[in-house]
Amino acid sequence: MTTTSQPVTMDKLLSLAKRRGFLFQSSEIYGGLNATWDYGPLGAQLKRNVKDAWWRSILQHRDDVVPFDAAILMHPATWEASGHLGSFTDPLVECRSCHQRFRADHIDSNNCPNCQGELTAPRQFNLMFKTFMGAVEDTASEIYLRPETAQGIYVNFKNVLDTSRRKLPFGIAQVGKAFRNEITPGNSTFRTREFEIMELEFFVKPGDDDDWLQYWTEQRMDWFVSLGVDRANLRLRKHESDELAHYAKEVYDIEYRFPWGWAELEGIANRTDYDLRQHADHSGQDLTYFDDQAQERYYPYVIEPSCGADRAALVFLIDAYQEEKIPPRKPGGKTETRSVLKLHRSLAPVTVAVLPLSRNERLVPTARRVHEILRQRFNTLFDDAQSIGRRYRRQDEIGTPFCVTVDFDTIDDEQVTLRERDTMSQLRIPVNRIVDAIEDKLRHGW
Repeated sequence: MTTTSQPVTMDKLLSLAKRRGFLFQSSEIYGGLNATWDYGPLGAQLKRNVKDAWWRSILQHRDDVVPFDAAILMHPATWEASGHLGSFTDPLVECRSCHQRFRADHIDSNNCPNCQGELTAPRQFNLMFKTFMGAVEDTASEIYLRPETAQGIYVNFKNVLDTSRRKLPFGIAQVGKAFRNEITPGNSTFRTREFEIMELEFFVKPGDDDDWLQYWTEQRMDWFVSLGVDRANLRLRKHESDELAHYAKEVYDIEYRFPWGWAELEGIANRTDYDLRQHADHSGQDLTYFDDQAQERYYPYVIEPSCGADRAALVFLIDAYQEEKIPPRKPGGKTETRSVLKLHRSLAPVTVAVLPLSRNERLVPTARRVHEILRQRFNTLFDDAQSIGRRYRRQDEIGTPFCVTVDFDTIDDEQVTLRERDTMSQLRIPVNRIVDAIEDKLRHGW
């Protein structure tokens, strides 16, 4: 068995994603809504697994981070203080002929890349979605959908500090929706207008910030590798001084080699004390930290690893996709091509598929009983449609690490066949040991 070296294309990946129920175009029956996507049964579970893996890494495996969940709607003064009202913009140009809009910094000439028409002069375009709070629009308050989750943490810094009684360094982490009115969204879920952020604000003593930035950069890079992403497809890029955000002292991007080239996967920023100072100045509230060991009061610096859950899930799909040539079983037979998602076992939407050899009335009840045992411990799927070979290929294509086949011998000897996705190796296991056997394989590998 050999693995092909051709990189996956987005067309091929999106075809698989729709065919198997990972991703659907939002509102598809009405022609779709640009840059919005719905997660099907497998995609929803994959994204949940990605968020759970991040949560375990950032919170459950540490004792210096606490969880948080801020509201999407916030007081408008929040965005004035944070600088988003004045600085959260992109330069926009519009074609005078086809009226399509583009980011000015993505255009190389004065002509529309779509129809070669004349472009307008650049103007600044605020990326925040605006809405109204109140019963009647003309008298209602103007508010915004949050473009990031971080500000909800900053305005609650004192509340969390007082209730959790934490000492520096410590972090506040959350996973939540954010919205950006992107001019040029695209490449599936890579850049959308509605997305989910996995974000950590890690508060440190000024002077320790450079070391902590280095620490979190390494931690976040290692996290992707630990979940199966090929390190050769990852790189670290430091932001140049002319591309730093208005709040940042230093920023690193973890970039991934997407089918269209290198692009940002996650950003790790040293936000200094900018946000806490801004909110303290605008609100009149004291957001400093009292260091009882040093007997001094100061604004902590903040190191922020920020990763989109949608973008991360897309990367795990791209990196897991492989096509393998399987030699014929018999002389003169045809070589098969197997499409397989070699997802990390903790991310795979289905951990174990239970496959009765046929729909025989004697076999199905036994297979259902085995499935009931397994579904108490794992994400499972019962699949009895088509031949056993086709079902194996289907499970390989959605990334299922293990298949349990129930055959006619199972009725007599109470044993099933456990098949592993990557090697296609098989073992005969007693039913009363199948849960322990799978858990052992999940921990230690095949």
